[in-house]
Amino acid sequence: MSTYRFEALLKPRAIAVVGLTETGAALGEAALANLVRARPNAEIYAVNPQTHALSDGVHCVEGMDDLPQNLDLVVITAPPADLVAWVGAAGRRGAAAALILTPDVPPGLCEAVRAEARGHGLRLLGPGSVGLAVPRENLDASLLAQAPKAGDLALVSQSGTVAAGIVAWAARREVGFSAVLSLGMACDIDIADGLDHFAADLHTRAILLSLDSIPDARKFMSAARAAARAKPVVVLRAGRHRAPARASVTHTGALARPDAVYEAAFRRAGLLSVDSLDAMFAAVETLGRQRPFPGHRLAILGNGRGIAALAADRLADRGGTLAAGNPVELGIAAGPEAYAAALEPLLTAPGHDAVLAIHVPTARSGSAATAKALAGTVARVRKSSEGQGGQRKKPIFVAQIGDDPEAAAVLAAANIPGFATEADAIDGFLNLVRYREAQDDLMRTPDSLPREFSPDVAAARAIVDRAVQAGQTWLDPVDVAALLAAYRIASVPLTLAPDADSAATAAWEIIARGGTVALKVVSPDIVHKSDVGGVRLDLTSEADVRAAAADILVRARRLRPEARITGFAVQPMIRRGQQRELIAGLAEDPTFGPVVVFGRGGTAVEVIDDRALALPPLDLRLASELIDRTRVARRLAAYRDVPAVDRHAVALVLVKLAQLAADCPEVRELDINPLLADAAGALALDARVMVAPAPPGRGAAHPRFAIRPYPVEWERHLTLRGEAIHVRPVRPEDEALFLTFFQSVSAEDLRLRFFAPVRDFNHAFLARLTQLDYARAIAFVAIDAAGTMLGAVRLHADANHDSGEYAILIRGDRKGTGLGLALMSLMIDWAKAEGISRVEGTVLRENRPMLAVCKQLGFTTRPDLEDGGVVKVGLALG
Repeated sequence: MSTYRFEALLKPRAIAVVGLTETGAALGEAALANLVRARPNAEIYAVNPQTHALSDGVHCVEGMDDLPQNLDLVVITAPPADLVAWVGAAGRRGAAAALILTPDVPPGLCEAVRAEARGHGLRLLGPGSVGLAVPRENLDASLLAQAPKAGDLALVSQSGTVAAGIVAWAARREVGFSAVLSLGMACDIDIADGLDHFAADLHTRAILLSLDSIPDARKFMSAARAAARAKPVVVLRAGRHRAPARASVTHTGALARPDAVYEAAFRRAGLLSVDSLDAMFAAVETLGRQRPFPGHRLAILGNGRGIAALAADRLADRGGTLAAGNPVELGIAAGPEAYAAALEPLLTAPGHDAVLAIHVPTARSGSAATAKALAGTVARVRKSSEGQGGQRKKPIFVAQIGDDPEAAAVLAAANIPGFATEADAIDGFLNLVRYREAQDDLMRTPDSLPREFSPDVAAARAIVDRAVQAGQTWLDPVDVAALLAAYRIASVPLTLAPDADSAATAAWEIIARGGTVALKVVSPDIVHKSDVGGVRLDLTSEADVRAAAADILVRARRLRPEARITGFAVQPMIRRGQQRELIAGLAEDPTFGPVVVFGRGGTAVEVIDDRALALPPLDLRLASELIDRTRVARRLAAYRDVPAVDRHAVALVLVKLAQLAADCPEVRELDINPLLADAAGALALDARVMVAPAPPGRGAAHPRFAIRPYPVEWERHLTLRGEAIHVRPVRPEDEALFLTFFQSVSAEDLRLRFFAPVRDFNHAFLARLTQLDYARAIAFVAIDAAGTMLGAVRLHADANHDSGEYAILIRGDRKGTGLGLALMSLMIDWAKAEGISRVEGTVLRENRPMLAVCKQLGFTTRPDLEDGGVVKVGLALG
């Protein structure tokens, strides 16, 4: 339901507190006191059978029937056993939202409470919430020790204690909030709902998240990616090192630990992830006072060599960039005047992008005096720059070693981020750098996939379906090789032999050509063959093969007597030489579904633990970034007489694996270890694949993907007036296609589409049109046989997924051919399939062809009361 009825929750006019029994009285009275203190003249009611006044300014009534109809917010403090009844009573009274403060609610009760609320269209916050606060509205319906100050940071937290800690810290630092939302058990309103609301909230500049788990990964990722495009989002996750729910049997599964998967999800969504309250506070301090800025070079100014060096070390350790000629050291005797004189040129010099001033208090320079000098210099330089054409204000961060309240107050008044240590200041600076880099990543155009890559999906599905229907858990080696071949992933030829004699016969063909043989045990019960000595290498004769097979059988039966031995895999030996051993594969995460794993390969992969993860789908850019996040990436470059690895080939393997996961959801884990890579390409030396029936999920396609992949099922081939036209969903790599199209469209058609002249088709503009979250939006592009774009239609759903707004643009010479009608019809079909109940649009009154198409499709029209030049059109889909 996302942001449905959020207005009543966060801007309530009439509020009631109910459930004030002996058990809930303390909670209720605390909430009432905060409500009245924040809004003394509000319309506040308390349902209290004893009818004695609980607080001045509160209207006490005996029962729910005595409350006015259509309350905005009901605060419930009743015992768990009474919650369903109170929620039902609030719903019948017409309440829009309920805040449940009751703690220790059994998880099983949540579903009953949610079902009761849904029956009345009632939104729920909690149970186990510590409440909500909206300082701008003078609303404090919480159990917080002090009301948060007004500001532009929104805090959404699953943990009440973390929320209270952040608010208490912010109060000491004069940092304010647009809203504070404590979710508790999140029976209804969850993290994604909060993201959706505050992403669109004009009073919120940045969003802070504190979470433990994500119940709906697809909903969360969709909301997070949308929010991160609009403003900074900082996330702190508790319980990062909790043990996984199940043990994995493959290397890739063991490497894909939950904490690493969550980090991969946050990275993909463009969120700024922090690992502690200290780091969260540093992010709060920074985001509360400084907007993101271009660049990453930091100048450091300090009054001592040691403290400046510590800051520079911290910057290097965190992957930051120190500006040339830094740090600047003033010496321990430097006073406020010296700081002011040194800072002024740093605020205008071109060789860096931000400044960190570090001050260690001495007998000659106190913290407060130095803070005043710094603040005064910043104000003077910025005022001067405004008079010189308004050049960009260079960001400044200040570390006052030792937490001096007076100095902190001076910096806060000047809106300068201030920190008690140089490490916190460096982290604060890097928070903004990382956020801007994430924004750049979100808007970057991916490389195009090679046109020759077209997997044989039918062959892959036949292999997987046959194995699942037979009740297999592991594909046999021949099927593994065939599956990889279906996705054009090169692997070593393999012969499956049922016994030692057959293995020797198969080996002779390799030996006769001058090669040597690798012999491996084949067993559905032995995943890691090296655990039982199940691999023999460099065999040079049939006798060697027979002896090796006999020895493997003896060891396997001794170490794993229960294992079923189905035979041996015979392969030619691959001379590794200058090849690097990598690992690539797929793992299954219970929250986010399939995960692509990459790292350094070999038998010790879990000990080395050099790996990086990414959520599919992947393009080549994302795959390349995945490679870069590992230590082994440095070994892929050329060194000494060893040529560089073909990184494109390695990245393409990762993209192919992500596509395999989309096409075959029954593939639960896949392990290519090692994946050998060199200048000639990449080769799968050994692989294993685990399969299981596809789990149920939302939607017919890709039920486990947290990020909905490219919807290939919506591709269409049309024939209009004898011409073949391909219509497909827009892809991220379509940016150049759109640029050429816009350059061929008349200025008048562009004005009709965008309601204003458009001349600058820059990257950011085009990226917004081509990089879609398919869970929320769709765009269909029409292309002729020559690959020329003829037009496009798009629909963007609202946060509640109830309605969507469309837009369409057709090239002038294709108007009247039926293309516009065909694209609109396809868009409407998609909206129906997505459960969207209404399609709406805004059309210039003079755009008669578009209005005619709308009339033909059954749209209703009405004038726009605010702009007489446009018409509102709408179509109810039922």
